[in-house]
Amino acid sequence: MYFESLSAAWDMDGHGLYVWSAYALTALPLVLMVWLPVKRMRQHWRWLQAEQRRSGAGTGAQTPAMESDL
Repeated sequence: MYFESLSAAWDMDGHGLYVWSAYALTALPLVLMVWLPVKRMRQHWRWLQAEQRRSGAGTGAQTPAMESDL
């Protein structure tokens, strides 16, 4: 291993702040690029299910798109 201890890896000869902040600034957009569309898709499915309950209340009819859950 290049570093002798975890604290040496964290410090990286005085450059740790810049290196770890670069990793964080790279990881944050990647996480957001995955999390936000998943969140939006779940909200959309909940809205569709609520809309189906409102429009089909009392008829018992289901549309083919809503029969399967993802």
